[in-house]
Amino acid sequence: MTATAALDGATAHRIAQAFRPARWYGDSKHYFYAQAKLRSDPLYPGILAALRGSTAPLLDLGCGIGLLAHAMRASGIALPYRGVDIDAGKITRARAATAKAALRDVGFDCVDLSQGLPAHQGSVAILDVLQFVSPAAQDAILDGAVAMLVPGAKLLIRTGLDDGSLRARTTRRIDAISRTLRWMNAGPQRYPDADALRARFDAAGLVPEFTPLYGRTPFNNWRVVATRPL
Repeated sequence: MTATAALDGATAHRIAQAFRPARWYGDSKHYFYAQAKLRSDPLYPGILAALRGSTAPLLDLGCGIGLLAHAMRASGIALPYRGVDIDAGKITRARAATAKAALRDVGFDCVDLSQGLPAHQGSVAILDVLQFVSPAAQDAILDGAVAMLVPGAKLLIRTGLDDGSLRARTTRRIDAISRTLRWMNAGPQRYPDADALRARFDAAGLVPEFTPLYGRTPFNNWRVVATRPL
């Protein structure tokens, strides 16, 4: 079944207020981006649904400006959250918005995932990240994330899949444009193969689940949840 619903407009607007500049002439790009992203992308409801019932702290690899933390708190999910990203500007903005919204048990750090992962034990989110790192770094990130999972914890991935579809080709083109416009620090390098991911998770003793998560967007986005059994 394909997930289509994004967050409702009122919730998106409420979250976006944390990114609104103090003065009318301030930089509003993250405010408008947050509203548009939350209103149009089924990512957040899809990830929140997978997180419900979990008690493990969450590490968000490639967190951007931290929208997942805001969505979690808006939906009543109080798991400890830590977000890391290579973009120092986005981390600065994430910290400011978190302070403005008074989110508890939320933290952010600037980390280059290609150089190694931070220490963590719990669940891990890797959302719209894997395709932007080298194949070697992608494998290292996945292996490192799997090693962090405690019993009952989940590895939550949103990624395009390399399945040869029109959606896959569209995803690659738009991801490349995002790099050209400098919203992303890197262009697409390798999109994961679903069979290879399943084999990796099976070998690690995880229980994987693949769900389409493109909604009304043109992207070939999938939610992949790999759970460490209790």
